[in-house]
This record gives sequence, structure tokens and C-alpha cells, in this order.
Amino acid sequence: MPPERATALTGAMLDALPSTVLVPQYDRDALVPSVVHIGVGGFHRAHQAVYFDDLAAQGETGWGVIGVGLRRPQMGEVLGSQDGLFTVVERSPDGDRARVVGALVEYLFAPDDPEAVLRALADARTRLVTLTITGGGYLADGEGRFEVHDDDVQHDLAHPEQPTTAVGFLVEALRRRRQAGTGPFTVLSCDNLPDSGAAARTAVVSFAELTDPELARWIGGRVSFPSSMVDRITPETSPQTRDEVEELFGVPDRWPVVTEPFRQWVVEDDFCAGRPPLERVGVQLVGDVAPYKVVKARLLNGGHCALGYLGSLLGYERTDQAMADPAVRGAVERMLRDEVAPLVPTVPGLNLAEYLDTTLQRFANPAIGDSLARLCRRGSVKMPSYLLPSLREARDQGRPHALLLLAVAAWFRYLRGTDLSGAALEVSDPRAEPLRALASHGADDPRPLLGMRSIFGNLGDDRLLVEQLARTLRVLSHGGVEAAVWACSDDDRPAVLGDQSAA
Repeated sequence: MPPERATALTGAMLDALPSTVLVPQYDRDALVPSVVHIGVGGFHRAHQAVYFDDLAAQGETGWGVIGVGLRRPQMGEVLGSQDGLFTVVERSPDGDRARVVGALVEYLFAPDDPEAVLRALADARTRLVTLTITGGGYLADGEGRFEVHDDDVQHDLAHPEQPTTAVGFLVEALRRRRQAGTGPFTVLSCDNLPDSGAAARTAVVSFAELTDPELARWIGGRVSFPSSMVDRITPETSPQTRDEVEELFGVPDRWPVVTEPFRQWVVEDDFCAGRPPLERVGVQLVGDVAPYKVVKARLLNGGHCALGYLGSLLGYERTDQAMADPAVRGAVERMLRDEVAPLVPTVPGLNLAEYLDTTLQRFANPAIGDSLARLCRRGSVKMPSYLLPSLREARDQGRPHALLLLAVAAWFRYLRGTDLSGAALEVSDPRAEPLRALASHGADDPRPLLGMRSIFGNLGDDRLLVEQLARTLRVLSHGGVEAAVWACSDDDRPAVLGDQSAA
């Protein structure tokens, strides 16, 4: 996090801030704390909290937010000293805009006072619990089953009134609410998972079954677990960013958040304890979130994977730098337009061509400059979720997939721990050690890595695909990105393009 600063943003100084900064005009004391958000970080502050701030600005004061942190005490220290206020800066090529968000009425750091968190969750005013706890927070194994033997799960089972996991807090709070006759709350996952609602339901009901089967049945029948799709590029805040915000806008925020103008939130319309009127502030409430999630995962997240690995191999550090390279931009754009877009489902009201144009503009936005290192993290989790499904479908349908293969080859080359000039790259991945070992051992032979079936499934059994990937990897390793992209453009080279008829 950014280093400490002597002064901090407070409610008392809002009227003194420059007129260029948008500040809350509503009575923050009138906000009813009916939302509890678990996992307050940069993304929540740039996304969900902004929507609730917009609601409050329209006079809807019934949806104030209590933030809960599970891991980082620094966030609580900063927000506590700033009366729960923080600054969101939207950066675009046309300039920066700053606003102070006031929807957060309280922040609780769970390890310091788990009982305070449980009281907030069990409070009859709480009607909605939102989550950004990352995929690991749902405690599921590779098959989506609840991790019963996880150490934190075992702790929470033994000490239900001092939980450490989000799931433990939810189950104990729901137990108290059932016992008190308070009724349930809605659990709305905002994490980037294929079916975030199902993941939340599985985790909470499975945990409850281990403690009280009747409680589990009550939760399964009374609690709503809507799925959602969230989208807003939000780079990590650096000390330099913090200083820039104060210099440009005169706001002494110890931990501002910088983001892009674009934001999207699609929510399954399934609430059991009243629904905030989020449609008034641009949230899409739909019957089925799945197609929206597929479009975002395949185009935005899949594009991020390709951009991250190709750009990193060339020594770039930010997305805008990589997109300024004609070879990288050409590879990413053509992969998305020609190979991925034809595979995504039709979404009502979505113009796919416009969505893709917007996605590419967001990647290239020089004002936001997201970190390629951040995009490259957790490849063993991201690639099977975002890019490999497109490759598998394109292969099965006999469609072009040369650039999808190039993205996979770029990941394999990246896993060796150096870029194409030999400079060191940090491989940040939960399975970094075996991935690096297999990538180094295999070199331009992809078979050792493809043997990790928990990541690649049966792709390694496809002899032709393995040969095509090996050729692409050799061209990339020895000829560079431009040569590899050029090879993918040559329609006379079926072995690289992945022509099903090639021998």
C-alpha cells in the first residue's frame, strides 16, 4: 500500500476541496447500513461502492455499506482515519476526473473483532451481503467441491464464533438470524468466476451441512445467491499515484483508487430480502448472467492473457505500451475478432463489434496503463478459465485458432522466467514451481506442460495440436513475436494455422 502520510482526507474538509472534485452532497449520517461487503480492496472501491454512492446521490439513502476486511489491516487504518471516505479517479485520454465516495459508513477488520462483523451481518437492517474474496475464498477444489479439510475451514468449524473465512462468517450470521427470526439476507458474489452465485451457494450450504443439516436446508431454501458479472480495469495504487492525486486534485487521500471511465455490472435478478434499485444507476438486472460472463471472460480476460504474455516477452511493463507495438496489437485484435468473437454466445442488447472496439480501446488507454505483471499472475487459474476454452471450441469446430495457440505459446515461453532478450521475469502463480520446471525442461517442446491435465485436460492428447503448438513455440522463441505473428498470418502454413486437414 502507499506509505503513511501526516494528513488524510476527512469529512470535515470536504467543503474545502477544489470545485473540480465531486464530493457527497447527501447526508451521510442518514445512510442505513443495509449492505455488508466482504473483501474491501481497490476493485470494490472503484466499482460496487461507486454504484451505491450513485444511489445515495439520488436520494436512496437506504443502502449504506459496511466494509469488512479479512486480510489487510492497513485498509482499515486508512479508512478509519478518513471517516470511510476515499477518492476514485477516472483516467481517460481526455483527462482525469476525481470524486470522493461516501457510501461506506463503517469498516471492520475481521481478525481484530470477529464479533463486530457477526453483529453487523446478523443485524436486521442487513439485507444484502456482497463479496469480492477472490476465487480461493470459496474454498472449492478443482472439481468445484467444498474443501472440507482446509485448515481454515476446520478452524471455523471448531470456533464458529471466531471465524476466519468469509464462508464461516456467513454461516454463523445466518444461524443467528434464523434463531432470532430475522430472516435471511441475499449473498451476491462479485468475483470473477464462471458461476459466482453457484460457487457461493455451494460453499455456504456445504459448510452449514457440516454444522447443522437443518440450517443448511433453511439456507438452501431461503437465501438467494444471485450471480453477477463485474467489469472495470483497476490497477493497483502506487505511492506515485497517491502523490499525483494530491498534486492534481488537492485531495490528501492516503489510499485513492485509480480506474477507467468504463464500468459494467450485470446482476441476476434474484433477491430474497429486498433489492436496491441498482437499475437506476446503470446496473443491468437480468434473468441469466451466464452469456454476459462468457463474453467478458473470453474477450476481455482472454485478451488480457494474450496481451500480458506477449507484451512481457518483449520487455513492456504496461498494457498501453504493449498495445502500441503493432505486432502485439495485431495479434490481440485479430485473435479476438477472428478467433474468439465468433464463438461467444449472443447477448440480448449487446453489439459485439462495438463491445470489442471498446475493449481494445480500454487495453490501449494510455491514461490507465495497467501492469502486465498483474495480468500475468495466476496463469494456471486464468488460462483454463479465459483462453483455453476458446482454443478447445475453435479446434472442435474446425475454426481458425493460430493466434490462440500463439497466446498459449507466449505463456509457455514466459514460464521459463525470462523475456525474449534474456531479462528476468517473475512467475507469480500458485503452481509456479512445477510450471517453471516443466517449461524449462520442455523448452520448445510443449508436451511436458501439456501433461498437466488439471490445467489442460486432454489437449495434450491431440497430436496435431501439439505439433502446431511446438512449431509456434519455436518460431516465437527463436524469431520473436513479430515473426510468430507473421507466421500466423500466412494462410499457406496450415501447420501453424491449425488446419484440421494438415498432416
